[in-house]
Amino acid sequence: MTISRISVAALAVLSTSALVLSGCSSDSGGGSNKLAFIQGVSGDEFYISMQCGIEDAAKKAGASVEVQGPAKFDPTLQKPIVDSVVASRPAAILIAPTDVAAMQAPLAAAERAGIKIVLVDTTINDPSIAVSAISSDNAGGGAEAFSAIQQLNPSGGKVLVISTDPGVSTTDARVAGFSGAVAKDSKFSYLGVQYSHNDPAEAAKLVTAALAKDPDIVGVFATNTFAAEGTATGVRQAGKQDQVKIVGFDAGPAQVKQLREGVVQALIAQQPATIGTDGVEQAMNAIDNKPVTKTISTGFHVITKDTIDGDGAQYVYKSSC
Repeated sequence: MTISRISVAALAVLSTSALVLSGCSSDSGGGSNKLAFIQGVSGDEFYISMQCGIEDAAKKAGASVEVQGPAKFDPTLQKPIVDSVVASRPAAILIAPTDVAAMQAPLAAAERAGIKIVLVDTTINDPSIAVSAISSDNAGGGAEAFSAIQQLNPSGGKVLVISTDPGVSTTDARVAGFSGAVAKDSKFSYLGVQYSHNDPAEAAKLVTAALAKDPDIVGVFATNTFAAEGTATGVRQAGKQDQVKIVGFDAGPAQVKQLREGVVQALIAQQPATIGTDGVEQAMNAIDNKPVTKTISTGFHVITKDTIDGDGAQYVYKSSC
């Protein structure tokens, strides 16, 4: 999952009320071939890439898709969208829930209304109401992030995690994977996780303060796109680019730019388009009373400055379909 920066209140209202039709929604559909995709947040390259996969798969399946997302990763903004979509009675909803607890009841209500639920990227406390849940191996990705920091700092040292908010299933899993891996290497000292509330400016402040307190930090793992953006800013402001190695989760254009510039040393790229195509396949299977796969784990790829123009290029997220 990646999560967008804070937007103004007016944009949040507009995003909650507006319904954006995807490129394949010219097929008006209805009934068995009407799908809805509710993003974790609108305008984020991770969810745009997922949308591209969903649109392609839906078109091939003869289905229509309505796409909508809140202006920021916030259950208070996502819930009204879910309620509105449920009222339109699609056959299935593909959704990236913004909170494991807060989105449980709205999605349970959708399931009781006879709508098939497919969880894409994030999940909820009780995912049994969903016909399928598709996500990256987030814990494995967190462990891989520490492996990258290990290779960059073979002598060890202090490491820190900058995340978004607690209660987001994907980033919580990444933190757990990272901290578990750190615990297995006595050369490293884990300083814990700090939460930026998905605000790059806040992430920069946290990193600046952390480096003032512990000037010998050697590595930071940023659990999503904007945590990485803010972490890079904080490290740069502290003049610690040569010392602090940053590994970011996700591979949007801004992160790739930082990678090329040497501000970020490695990116853990997910496969959002694959999550989207798998989600449509499972939704259509459920609609057509065919067998579904309850849980699907997609892979991730480590991108470095040396691989970005080679094999890594195919894993960069899209800004448009």
